[in-house]
Amino acid sequence: MGKPTGFLEFTRSENKHRSIDERIKDFNELYMSQNESVRKEQAARCMNCGVPFCQSAIELKGMVTGCPLHNLIPEWNDEIYQDNIAHALNRLRKTNPFPEFTGRVCPALCEKACINGIDGDPVCVHDNEKYIIESAFEQGLITPRIPVVRSNKRVAIIGAGPSGLALADALNQRGHSVCVFEREEDAGGLLMYGIPNMKLDKKIIKRRIKLMKKEGVQFHMNTNIGEDLSFEELKQNFDAIALCVGAKKPRSIVDFDKTIDGMEYAVDFLSEITKRLMIDLPLPDFSGKKIVIVGGGDTGNDCCATVVRLGCTDVVELEMLPEPPISRLENNPWPEWPKVKKTDYGQEEVHFVQEHDPRVYKTTIESIDVEEDVIKAVHTCQVNMTENGPQKIEGSEQILTCDLLLVAAGFVGVEDTIREETNLEMTRRNTFRTLPMKYRCADQIFAAGDARRGQSLVVWAIHEGLECAKEIDEFLMGYSNMD
Repeated sequence: MGKPTGFLEFTRSENKHRSIDERIKDFNELYMSQNESVRKEQAARCMNCGVPFCQSAIELKGMVTGCPLHNLIPEWNDEIYQDNIAHALNRLRKTNPFPEFTGRVCPALCEKACINGIDGDPVCVHDNEKYIIESAFEQGLITPRIPVVRSNKRVAIIGAGPSGLALADALNQRGHSVCVFEREEDAGGLLMYGIPNMKLDKKIIKRRIKLMKKEGVQFHMNTNIGEDLSFEELKQNFDAIALCVGAKKPRSIVDFDKTIDGMEYAVDFLSEITKRLMIDLPLPDFSGKKIVIVGGGDTGNDCCATVVRLGCTDVVELEMLPEPPISRLENNPWPEWPKVKKTDYGQEEVHFVQEHDPRVYKTTIESIDVEEDVIKAVHTCQVNMTENGPQKIEGSEQILTCDLLLVAAGFVGVEDTIREETNLEMTRRNTFRTLPMKYRCADQIFAAGDARRGQSLVVWAIHEGLECAKEIDEFLMGYSNMD
């Protein structure tokens, strides 16, 4: 514990975002440069609890609080305060192979379980994590770790998202030969194509992929399993196969039709904008457009931020659930996940340009108006959530003019093409079936990440990849010394 009185002396100070009027003019990262002295003070707020809930990942009332990776948070906070980035990096990499990702996009389950949050503000764990890894890169502490001894085992990983990358990194460090097959042009999965550049600069992902290539991981891009390469060929040429294909089949809504001009799934929309930015193609102009977004989660928020940068000043974001309370209710005590209202960066930006919150709660779409295959309006109604699902509130119908409808209503499992190609047993959630807490689907076939767990967070995808790596290693070698 760097400073026993730190939590009494220093108040919480998060990394600042660039001003709204500045950042909505570009797609550059939100965050301002980190301040070393501030980060040391924030690290000093860590109390080094006897039982650190921040690294526990315990489930309470069906929701997890604490870090799924079991990051050694008190240890590396102490090292930050002691001005020893090398030691902090050592403790951080013990559990997390990609802190530059989680330090930007993780919702910080660790902070929700910080004991300082009982009657005050939690430690800035999320920002401190990013500070360690970026300081390490700046100081030249991150160099390729090339395995000295190689096994004669070959592993194919389908999908280069966070679970596939974590799995590839772990097995490569163990000494196995790893080939990652990805249908897109660049690795990263939803990190690359689903999360906008302002939240996760794509240079950060490419920096990590470049490092992994130097360490021996092979990447085969633009390779679609089932078209460019069959699943049977992989089974013949590799000792083990891991399915890390995500759960990218989007949840549809009433009357959704891709052929209608002005209707898009959010993940497709965000992916297209990212691809245009990466190859410097012209971006669409949404000035004067009326945009309706279905879904109030992270993806809906990212859509808010993106359309604002494209010139839109008229956004409505529909959320089926009721508006959450501003602060914890008595029946939602620490260290449970706080069920409180969160206003994220994109919603702040929409509020700035149109002078009111875009979110409308307890509301869903009943139908749409289309003229000559072009969307013109959406019909909405309010709902009450019951045990049997949403129930319409009669007399609450409204009509909203709409030039673009973005559906960010979540996902419903593995895409049909890869499910049909593998012909494996699926769960009711349309994910690959494994035994509970296990990752093996069939003889030499494993699954990890959203493809096994269902739609979840990046930090859970990384956790899944690391745990799956241990199981594959034991399958290949008859034992595993991976900790």
